[in-house]
Amino acid sequence: MEELIESILDYVRADYTDYAIMINGEWGSGKTHFWNHKVRNKIESLQLNGRKYSTIYMSLYGISNLEDISKKIFIETTQLMDKNLRKYMDSHDQTTIPEYAKTGLDMANFFGVTKNGEKIDYGEFFATDNKILCFDDLERANVDVIDILGYINNFVEHDHIKTIIICNEKELSTKLKSSNLEMKTFIATYLLDKEGNLLQTDKPMVEKIADKIEYVFDKANDYERIKEKLIGETFEYAPKFNYIINGLLMRFEKDKDLISFLRQHTALITNTFMKSGTRNLRILKHALNDFKKVFENVNKAYPNTNLRVLQTMLIFTIAVSFEIKSGKITKDKFINISSNEEYKSILVSSRVLMDNRQYYIKEFDNNYYFNFKSDYRFFKFIEVYIRTRIFDMRLFKDDMENIIRTIDTEKLPGYKRLLTEEYWKISDDQFPGVIKEVLQDIQKGNLKLIEIVKLFAYFSYFSRRGLIDYDMPTIKKIFIKGMDLVANTSEYCDNIEEELSRIGIDVSDDMDEIVGYFHKLNHVLEQKMYEKKADEIFKCIPMKMETFYDNFAAQCMEAPILNYYDPYKMFQRIMCASNEDIVLIKEMLVDRAKKNREKMKPELGFILKLKKIIDEYYQAKDVSIKMVMLKEFSNDLQSIMDLYGNLTGKIGFKRKNPMYME
Repeated sequence: MEELIESILDYVRADYTDYAIMINGEWGSGKTHFWNHKVRNKIESLQLNGRKYSTIYMSLYGISNLEDISKKIFIETTQLMDKNLRKYMDSHDQTTIPEYAKTGLDMANFFGVTKNGEKIDYGEFFATDNKILCFDDLERANVDVIDILGYINNFVEHDHIKTIIICNEKELSTKLKSSNLEMKTFIATYLLDKEGNLLQTDKPMVEKIADKIEYVFDKANDYERIKEKLIGETFEYAPKFNYIINGLLMRFEKDKDLISFLRQHTALITNTFMKSGTRNLRILKHALNDFKKVFENVNKAYPNTNLRVLQTMLIFTIAVSFEIKSGKITKDKFINISSNEEYKSILVSSRVLMDNRQYYIKEFDNNYYFNFKSDYRFFKFIEVYIRTRIFDMRLFKDDMENIIRTIDTEKLPGYKRLLTEEYWKISDDQFPGVIKEVLQDIQKGNLKLIEIVKLFAYFSYFSRRGLIDYDMPTIKKIFIKGMDLVANTSEYCDNIEEELSRIGIDVSDDMDEIVGYFHKLNHVLEQKMYEKKADEIFKCIPMKMETFYDNFAAQCMEAPILNYYDPYKMFQRIMCASNEDIVLIKEMLVDRAKKNREKMKPELGFILKLKKIIDEYYQAKDVSIKMVMLKEFSNDLQSIMDLYGNLTGKIGFKRKNPMYME
């Protein structure tokens, strides 16, 4: 952001400009906040050649005619004209009124106002070299944007006033194309009919109408032409959201419990925000305000609530806020879901029974709760609060009592209590038993690899604070042995950073060795997982080709799965496939390589080996359709290798080194 601010200041400092600059960014991304709190103060603190700069900000949101802009400028400047104007112009050899001053004149005449009957310092009024105009929300004006830019161009080209325009060009483009669409469609259809092209079958009718609309009513081109004339530079406002989200949290600094919880779960907030598919910080700000009320009520009435439940409430509050407030869905999507049990039953019906009527709920759950395991994922009182702005205490109590019945922390295994709730909520008399139970689970191999890593962070923390009688070498030895014990049976973890971000205590440097060792073991699990997946997918060739195509398209288009399969086995299966299937497999591999070149590069050794096997086979055989198909297959494998690029050194097929850590 500092680079962007400095670029804007360079424009302001320039001695002479005959162009404006544009700040482009998505709705809600903080552009106006950026202007008010970062840029404006910097500009007004500048002093060049004895002059201080002043800024005039105008939002174009909702204006219905150009006169509204003049009124806004007039009200902002509060500079009023009187009858001494002509005398001033004559004495200064000025024959024309600057465009900037015209707006003040028009409005002064309109309001019939003078400045206490005294003369106005027109020299100060006409001085435009120290004024900076800022027009915001260009895409939200109810006036043709071409007319607005032409109006602004008067200030820029004739008076050389430095001007900054803030907008969302993506929405502006949509607005230009979609305005009066019914009328445009009618006229385009009429013209096509008159030309005799309407019923021709050379291309779909919808496409022909769209092309004709673009040709006849191409406002986008008009916009580009005037933009090229008016705008000298366009700056993309793409804030670093981690930094901005931390800034949003500062508003909660006075609430120590809440800010502590939010700071610990910044990664969770950021991940949920990114999964929303928007960059609307305004909605996130409102969602965090809503969660403040949720958190305060939960902490007050149910102070021992499980940490995992609070984490899920945070995700749910942000997720539902974005789904409703960004206009993705209508508010009634959640109305008929009355409880967490009903929500889960809908998920079961949509996944097991393939019930597409509840497709949205399945997608919502897959998106926001992906790799986040929680039995309680729907809170009716939060949904109602976001949808209606009413915090229903009866619903709140019903939800919380049901949570208590569902999740009894006293009966949770010790390791879950450490991982899903604040450790200080464990009583002093229970703590030694929890520690003993966790160590037994680790030594018996009862836990997952990633769980052992996260638990180590807690034991390191407890050791540093004298809460347990174990030194660090002893703890490391126990945990590494436990990791070795489950190294072959645990599950591969593909969201390591997200999992580690959920650790609710300060992490020390002692974690580095454990995390490094975890990566090595996790890499072995990754290889085994892909080898198993590859075997399950490719064994469908040639007997279950439809299943193969479905599974390959769903699971392998972005994963280098071939790197985990034997090229000799692949050749044998291809040989048993029909000629048609050989062609389809070949096309699928080529398409996949083109779309994901970098991700598929590790398969280069496999491709080279498979091509060599095929070449040796068909060269020793008589010509047949299958042999021709195999030769074409080999040629396309060569094109894939060319696509990946030449690599130095000898390339051959080999398995990944299981101890290699990326």
